[in-house]
Amino acid sequence: MSPSTMAQRIVRGKAKIRDARIPYVIPSLSDLPTRLDPVLSVIYLVFNEGYSASSGDSLTRVDLSDEAIRLASLLVELLPDPEAMGLLALMLLHESRRQARVSEAGDIVLLEEQNRSLWDKDLIAEGKRLVEQALRSRRFGTYTIQAAISAVHAEAKLASETDWTQIVALYDVLLIADSSPIVELNRAVAVAMRDGVESGLAIIDAIFSRGDLQDYYLAHSARGEFLRRLGRQDQARLAFEQALALAKQGPEKRFLCKRLLEVSGNG
Repeated sequence: MSPSTMAQRIVRGKAKIRDARIPYVIPSLSDLPTRLDPVLSVIYLVFNEGYSASSGDSLTRVDLSDEAIRLASLLVELLPDPEAMGLLALMLLHESRRQARVSEAGDIVLLEEQNRSLWDKDLIAEGKRLVEQALRSRRFGTYTIQAAISAVHAEAKLASETDWTQIVALYDVLLIADSSPIVELNRAVAVAMRDGVESGLAIIDAIFSRGDLQDYYLAHSARGEFLRRLGRQDQARLAFEQALALAKQGPEKRFLCKRLLEVSGNG
């Protein structure tokens, strides 16, 4: 929605609180578990917008990522809940790769092509410590499982050394807790790396056949990449064209244009 629409909603919300004379009350300990999940969701949404901006010419917004990490760190300090730790671990592990994710020209660098010497080792160490602590509690949720997946990536000094078997196993666990199409898509990529591109492509085709992720550019981009690697260039071109039509971010569009040139024989 537009900023003006959001501003109006905030004004109406403030007016409702004022007119109903709703007091500010610090929640009791028994109230915290039910209130924690929405807080974690909002913090992660802020981080995601900073880690991969939804639109514009820049891939990231450091101010938002830093603020989300600050809030999560404060939350863990005040309420050391395992899933809050898992979320903070997940964000730190993602953030550790920031310098390697974008070229000097501002273009996207895929995970398998990143210079891993640029990854922040301190953030990785802290992220791994937090995820291990959360896992030991046995009261963790989806953020912790995602953090564990990121930790496996962080442990690989080379892309070729990535333990894809372990990552697929973690995605299997994540699917039990969150059976969303996006989790399925991410698992498809891991399966493709473990079992071969055709296996991953079959999963994505099954997702599309259900009508899911039709408007999600990354799903079409992943499908295009699998088709490109299989040498099915015409089909790859169509998939990349669909992804390009849905992409809203400058670096994403440039990346997809390069892929289109490659599969069109003009790369």
